[in-house]
Amino acid sequence: MRIRYAAALSVLFLAACSGPGGGADSGRPATAPESTKDDALSTFALDVDTASYDFAARTLDGGALPDRATIRPEEFVNAFRQDYPRPTGEGVAVTADGSRAPSWYGAAKDARILRVGVATRDKPAGDRAPVALTFVVDTSGSMAEPGRLDLVKDALHYLVDRLGPDDSVGLVSYSTRADVLREMTPVSSRGKLHDAIDELEIDGSTNLEDGLVTGYEVAREGFREGAANRVILLSDGLANTGSTESADILEQTKEQAGKGIALLCVGVGSEYGDALMEQLADKGDGFAVYVAEQEKARRLFAERLTQTLLVAARDAKAQVAFDEATVKSYRLIGFENRALADDDFRDDAADGGELGPGHTVTALYEVVLRPEASGPVATATVRWNSPSGGAAQEVAASIATGDLDGEWGAATLRARVDLLAGSFARVLRGDEETREWLPALEEEAAALAKATDDGEVVRLAGLIGRARELS
Repeated sequence: MRIRYAAALSVLFLAACSGPGGGADSGRPATAPESTKDDALSTFALDVDTASYDFAARTLDGGALPDRATIRPEEFVNAFRQDYPRPTGEGVAVTADGSRAPSWYGAAKDARILRVGVATRDKPAGDRAPVALTFVVDTSGSMAEPGRLDLVKDALHYLVDRLGPDDSVGLVSYSTRADVLREMTPVSSRGKLHDAIDELEIDGSTNLEDGLVTGYEVAREGFREGAANRVILLSDGLANTGSTESADILEQTKEQAGKGIALLCVGVGSEYGDALMEQLADKGDGFAVYVAEQEKARRLFAERLTQTLLVAARDAKAQVAFDEATVKSYRLIGFENRALADDDFRDDAADGGELGPGHTVTALYEVVLRPEASGPVATATVRWNSPSGGAAQEVAASIATGDLDGEWGAATLRARVDLLAGSFARVLRGDEETREWLPALEEEAAALAKATDDGEVVRLAGLIGRARELS
């Protein structure tokens, strides 16, 4: 089966097209609807990255529209909390729901919105294996901007004070070259770790390659069986010394990730190498996040980091099989960078995504039904490998036309927030059919902010309003 990359399915914006995000050269291709006659299977790796949304928010808060090339709709959607049912045991639960498309969506009259939700079970606080974390910190000149190295140092100090005595930490800094500030050190020696963090100082250019290679060496030498061994890169992602080609760095990252050391990329700064950080995280079997505020950085490190670094499902993939008799076409909103060949779904050697305890992933589809269609619409199957080994596991959920007949206003609030976030991303990305959506999105956001009483939805409403002012 062929791989359905976005570039093969779409047309680029022409220079004459208007809308947020700049000219044609900065635009990302918009995925075109896929006919079920051509391919009734949609296959992709599950992804919990959120960096695209948080960096776009930082850019809008700074009074500018984000570069279209940095917009990934699935990361906007997955930045918001969900209320999906959790599995009763280990592994994954999958659900499917949907409704008619809202009037502002402007799709064909037979269009429906299909939502596939994936969730893992939460682990109680404190119920985790030890962690062995190697932090690789960018200390190049570009990190001198307020909100970069100062934010990183504060978050690291905060984390060290909250890790347990069975945890351990290593610290590498890099600028023109990499330096090992601490080999893997038990957290019981907190004073030594705090002293090493205080040694982080701005100096030189950005040799990200040397930083990561050295970080993996420290992680390998301090590898602990039975612990969650991770390398955590903290950087603005702007490499300018050593190898600056992502392919070279990614190959080394991929090799190390295959040895049981996954990579988490934490981005900072108003200028941010989004593409490199995302690719590194994907190849490193980890994920990418972006932080711009002290409170959120502390919460990421102290509350989310250690839980997130654990693995509940390894190489997780989704495949949605559409019924050609009822479905004319479908469009997956986002996940272009996570597309897989259909045959890779049950190939357990093919790379998927990593899900930690308490993670959720949402995939949204625009589905156009055939006239007078009735019956099955799709079956969504998730496949993953258990971190403890054994045979791969699968779970599935099906949905029929009757499940999608409800009006949009009667859909769950979380489903409406998901489509709002994904649609806002498509506007920022410059998808042609979205050019007139912003006024309707602003109205929808105001209603959902009030109905959910959720601070993150209130923030989204403010960002949509800001984008409309800047457009």
